[in-house]
Amino acid sequence: MSSIDRMYLLVARPVITEKGSTDQADRNAYHFRVPVDANKVEIRQAVERVFEVKVSSVNTLKVMGKARRRGWVAGQRPDWKKAMVTLAEGSTIDVL
Repeated sequence: MSSIDRMYLLVARPVITEKGSTDQADRNAYHFRVPVDANKVEIRQAVERVFEVKVSSVNTLKVMGKARRRGWVAGQRPDWKKAMVTLAEGSTIDVL
């Protein structure tokens, strides 16, 4: 996989929730669902290159998958990582 493909994979899925919309209005922060093996440096570089904006900080958290049951069969949804990218003043991303 080339580095350009990896960049687009990192910012492919924005997380649009009520909390994310509030965070966007208050802190100019955007939330993305990223691969579990992604690090903050990769995420910063991908957002800056793909959207041509200046990133001031990147926070990440790992979301553990929920345990699910379907009759007798027990399973678990996969774990995933969320990145909250705060942009510098004056920078915006058109998510929708």
